[in-house]
Parts: sequence; structure tokens; C-alpha cells
Amino acid sequence: MELALIGLAKSGKTTVFNALTGGHAQTSAFVGGKLEPNVAVVKVPDPRVDAMTAQYTPKKTTYATVKYVDIAGLAKDDTTEHKGVLEALLQYVSKADALIAVVRGYADDVHGEPHPASDLEAVHLELIFSDIAKVENRIPKIEKQISRTQGKERDTMAHELAVLQKIKPGLEANKPVRALGLTPDEEKAVRGFQFLSAKPLMYILNVSEDKMADAPAMLAGAESPTVTGFPHTATSWLAGEIEMEISQLEGADRDAFLADYKITEPAAARIIELSYNLLGYISFLTVGPDEVRAWTIPNGSTAPQAAGAIHSDFERGFIRAEVIGYDELVAQGSLANAKKHGQLRLEGKSYVVKDGDVINFLFSV
Repeated sequence: MELALIGLAKSGKTTVFNALTGGHAQTSAFVGGKLEPNVAVVKVPDPRVDAMTAQYTPKKTTYATVKYVDIAGLAKDDTTEHKGVLEALLQYVSKADALIAVVRGYADDVHGEPHPASDLEAVHLELIFSDIAKVENRIPKIEKQISRTQGKERDTMAHELAVLQKIKPGLEANKPVRALGLTPDEEKAVRGFQFLSAKPLMYILNVSEDKMADAPAMLAGAESPTVTGFPHTATSWLAGEIEMEISQLEGADRDAFLADYKITEPAAARIIELSYNLLGYISFLTVGPDEVRAWTIPNGSTAPQAAGAIHSDFERGFIRAEVIGYDELVAQGSLANAKKHGQLRLEGKSYVVKDGDVINFLFSV
């Protein structure tokens, strides 16, 4: 899973990046025209993997991972130079599974008091404008080329044109692509554009220590149907500087710090969980003496599709799956005991994998 952090300049975005990754990226690193993003890969905390590792003592333990990409802050600027920089920045997030937009919720010497509602809207519109530019650039080209094509190529281009013409008025009304009700076939036709407003989006209000008590009300006041009310959109808040400190601590020191600030769960774990929910992802496990591993798949995946997450041969040659729920396995103590008591189920191609399933795939190629 890849998550890209975006936001206006001075939103504390890189501080949030450090909080989520335990990294040490310089929070002023993008000053001076630097465009290359900060990148970090972190393990997804999963007590189930911990427990299975303790039970099986495997040679290797592999957690699911999240890749975070942090680009330079966006500027409220309509100049040609800015648009070129914006395009260069946004190319780094085009392959992300979802976007995290960080919004300033604290006062600073440059911008004064926070204005989260207008900043939320500014980020929303930047994504819309980026997509409009792609559509407006492509439609005239298709209209010019389509008359010179025929057969299947013409049909493909005509379908693409129809989808773009459906998208364009929605974007012009400031609606993101993810809210336009595209069919799976229509989504496939324009997948190559990597429309940013098609991606699930989480807005995070980044507050200072003295604003933590006010953060829920501040976030609620900034939300609106025309920005945060669209499908596949979520909101949350965190105190970036505090969470960055937490991410650098371990054990008793971290627990004491969390208790002092009445934080029940570090933001690093909470945001990953929210991201899984936003994207509709779940995890299943494979266990054994060689490796205990968590695999991330879309919710609703069938057993063969889950097998394909491991290797395409597993999906192509799928025969059946031996399945047991994590809680059932813990109750049984081992797969051997579960099998002995008839708790290890044999599932076929139509089985829909559930979060926490422990699976052994049988296949032949």
C-alpha cells in the first residue's frame, strides 16, 4: 500500500511524515526548490503476526508494509511557473493508492491563525484543476485522431472520449472523479490518466499541543459537503510535533509519553488503520516454520485472488484453500490441532476471504 502526503506549504506535512514513519526528514528540506520527495516504508503493526511468530518461531516474519511519499508543499499561486512546479510535484503521487492531505491547524509567524476550511478547499481544488488539465488536453487530441481510425481502435477511442466527456462537467462543478459514479468499465478506460481526484483521500488536521483539546471541534467546523462529503473521503486529526516525538520513543518511555498526553494509540498505527478502512483493504495470514506473513488484499477478494497476491501461479493453478479464522486458530493452539478437531475448512474458488483468515493454498501448475 502506498500513501502520498500532500498539502499546502507550512502545513507541517513533513512533521506528519516523520510522525507516521519514525523518520528524521528535515522539516525544512523542501526549501530552496527541492522537488524530490521523502520516502519511507514502514511495517503495519499487527498483533496477530506477533502472536503467530511467538507460536511458530519461524525463520522469517514479514509484516504488511505501507510506503509513504511526502512531496513539497503546494502553493496558492496561479502563475505559469507554479503550475509547472505543481505538475512536477504531483507526478510523484500519481501511483499512490490513496492521498493524505495535511492541513495546518496551528498558528505560525508567516500565516497567522489557522484557516482549515479554506485550506481544505484549496487542496481539493488543486487536485480538481490537475485532473481538468489532463481532460482538456486529451479530448481535442482524441477528437482529431478518431476520424483517422477504424475498427476496434476507433471503438476504444470513442469509449475513452465518452468517459472523458462524462468526467469533464463533473470536474468543472468541483466534484472529484471518485464521486462521479464511473462504472468499472469506465474506470478501466481512463485508468492510465491516474486522475488524482479519483484516489481515496484522507484529510488530516495537524494541530499544535495547545490545540489538542479543540481539535475535534476545529475539524468538524472545517468539514463541508462540497469538500469532505464525497465518497471515499475521510478526515482525522493529530498533533504532528507530539506524535513525531512519540515515534522516536520505545517501551516504557513511549507509554509514559502517551499517558501524559492522554493519547490511547499512536497516530502511526491509527492512520494506517484508517487508511485500510478508506481503501477497503484487509489482511490474511500464512503461517509455518519457514515464515509467518501478513498479506494485504482488497476486501471482497476470493480465495484465488488472495492466492494471486502471493504469486500468479497460485491463482492460475488454484485447487482449494485450507482456511481457519485467526481467533479459531488461537483457541485451537495449532493448525494440527485445528485439523484434528475439524476446524480447518476446505474452501473453493468462490470463497470470499475474511480479515484475519489464516490460509494454506493448494495449487497445481
